[in-house]
Amino acid sequence: MTRRRALLVAGSILAICLKAPLIPAVRAAAEMLPSRLSDEDFWRIASDFSERSGSFQSDNLLSNERGLQYVIPDLTQIAKPSRVYLGVGPEQNFTYIAALRPKIAFIVDIRRGNRDLHLMYKALFELSADRAEFVSRLFSKKRPDGLGTTSTVTEIFDAYTNVETSDALRGENLRAIVNQLVKKHRFALTGDDMLRLQHIYSDFCSFGPDLQYSSTRNGGGRRRSEPTYSDLMVATDRDGHSRSYLSTEEAFAFVKEFEAQNLLVPIVGNFAGPKALRAVSAYLKDKGATVSAFYVSNVEEYLRRDGTWPSFCANVNTLPIDDTSTFIRSVPGRESNPRFALDSELGVMAADVKECVP
Repeated sequence: MTRRRALLVAGSILAICLKAPLIPAVRAAAEMLPSRLSDEDFWRIASDFSERSGSFQSDNLLSNERGLQYVIPDLTQIAKPSRVYLGVGPEQNFTYIAALRPKIAFIVDIRRGNRDLHLMYKALFELSADRAEFVSRLFSKKRPDGLGTTSTVTEIFDAYTNVETSDALRGENLRAIVNQLVKKHRFALTGDDMLRLQHIYSDFCSFGPDLQYSSTRNGGGRRRSEPTYSDLMVATDRDGHSRSYLSTEEAFAFVKEFEAQNLLVPIVGNFAGPKALRAVSAYLKDKGATVSAFYVSNVEEYLRRDGTWPSFCANVNTLPIDDTSTFIRSVPGRESNPRFALDSELGVMAADVKECVP
């Protein structure tokens, strides 16, 4: 553990001890959050809390943060379970959710495509009985013999390495995804949503487990500096413990049930915008809930470049947080090409935004 990480953990634990009398109240507040959102409430929140869609330089179908698991041991010492998780971007959120076990999660991203991506994932989680079936559906590859609930994540991805993508499965799975969202849940997807879902799923099937952050803007070429989907799933923390959401059947089952209960709500919004984060804040305060962790990736870098970070800071300052509420950030790494070498670090939310006016 680095000195900076050790100080963060020690300081946060001290804060917890000093505020011990508040712990029963926090536990009671957590019980006010729903154990399930109805389909109607899920769609209402996803729609009403959203802002107009913006653009980004990448489709961002996959994280490029190879070391995103490194902070999880410290994170689980500081941030409280059974609270609220906030995040941005694609699949890395599932890994943090599996680690933190929140009561509800909101993924706020400026791109409507990210909302459609999460709706695709939602359907696939609900349709898949176990990890091996999930990987089969995600990439439209026939499930190899011999995989089961006790298979390691490495065994699962190794088994799919030489399995060809099936066009028949691609069509079958896409229809199942749309039916799950539109017929089962009755979500009011637009024609554009349908086209994006088709495009997103086609990319997953085309690139398979070799999908990378830059795949869709790199002519299909592979970058050695970027992790693949497979790399991220079999990765570990610094101590060699595998913590991805597909690392164990237990981790997968938690996220699967979380999705089945409509507890991961994708929202279209700018972190510095006037509506999305503040709408989430109002909802959480109404429920007496507290934010456990907020995965912000490297979005703050873009907000500072655009001069809008103070608005983001003010938005965060409206959220119900305490001294254990934790930022999860991606920062430039130490490799020769920092653009694709990101490290993860933690920050104390209350301290980082204390000077901002809500």
